[in-house]
Amino acid sequence: MQVVVVGAGVIGASVAYHLARGGAQVTVIDGAGVAAGATGRSFGWINASFHADAAHFRLRAESMAAYHRLAGQMDLAPVRWTGCLCWEDAGAGLDQQAADLQALGYGVEIIDRAAFAAREPHVANPPDRALAFEAEGVAETAPLAHALIEAAMGLGARLLLGVQALGVETRGDAVCGVRIAQGVIPADRVVICGGTGSVGLLDGVGVALPMLSRPGLLLRSAPVAPVLSHVMAAPGQEFRQDVAGRIIAPTSPNHQSDSADEVTERPDLLADAAMARLQAMLPEVALRWEQVTQAMRPVPQDGLPVMGPCGPQGLHTAVMHSGITLAPLAGELVAAGVLDQPLTNHQNDLIAPYAPQRFQDRSGHIFDQMS
Repeated sequence: MQVVVVGAGVIGASVAYHLARGGAQVTVIDGAGVAAGATGRSFGWINASFHADAAHFRLRAESMAAYHRLAGQMDLAPVRWTGCLCWEDAGAGLDQQAADLQALGYGVEIIDRAAFAAREPHVANPPDRALAFEAEGVAETAPLAHALIEAAMGLGARLLLGVQALGVETRGDAVCGVRIAQGVIPADRVVICGGTGSVGLLDGVGVALPMLSRPGLLLRSAPVAPVLSHVMAAPGQEFRQDVAGRIIAPTSPNHQSDSADEVTERPDLLADAAMARLQAMLPEVALRWEQVTQAMRPVPQDGLPVMGPCGPQGLHTAVMHSGITLAPLAGELVAAGVLDQPLTNHQNDLIAPYAPQRFQDRSGHIFDQMS
């Protein structure tokens, strides 16, 4: 089976790896490069503590388990299970968050000020209480996508970079390839994993994928000595330290709930403000930011992932925010569908809420999910 995967971000890379592992002849194409879009500009937090509803929690929790399955198949050096300390809420709000997660079966511990200080001694003014999510982790995002692509190529996949997908070619009611400037790359199946760039490709074959405009800015500091062990979710700022010593942080004070549809302030000034917040929490560390990157986060209109077959026979898609958390499971589930492999009842339950068909009525018109 010949499969073309459009997009070499972490989702496309994971799908390509699982397809190649399943025996498909895989070609990955991307108009820019591996992890050149939202993937390489992502915070990289792997978690299920932030979720939209119970079904979304189960999807994220299962994808955390999928990371551990993946580690048994390939070198996952870009992934570290650091745990997370979270004190975005306080008082009754913190208690409710802990109770809700415990009811879902998630590992959470409420720690006091002394326990927090012992775990993160460089953070000033430790909170009286915080939530500890020890099972959570981080990925160095671009290296993760590269590792998945390299593993796929080790299984026979091919990679075309700087080659723009212009459309999905069909013959009758089935896909037959992907059109590029020089012609058509033939395919028995096509998987669109192009983030926000997926919209036009899918629209060309009558598949609606309404997306929200969600720009995000991420800063990286100059490297410093190791000062953080966990992902930190503080009131008004999330931050972590990467393996090179850089402090990584969104410039948005409330990254998880950021609903801004455009960036109206200068990125350098937003970075300065975020760095001031970080410096106040890490007063012993001389911080300066080196880089700010902007990306359009691929957020479908209802905020939830889109995964599965759609449109002409043989066309599949996988587009979502929180791609770093969801990549290994999305790869498993989407590849199984492409390869016509039966899903278990559990897998069907996981993927069922995220079918692309939820954005279309019987006439192919877009539902207005926000009205």
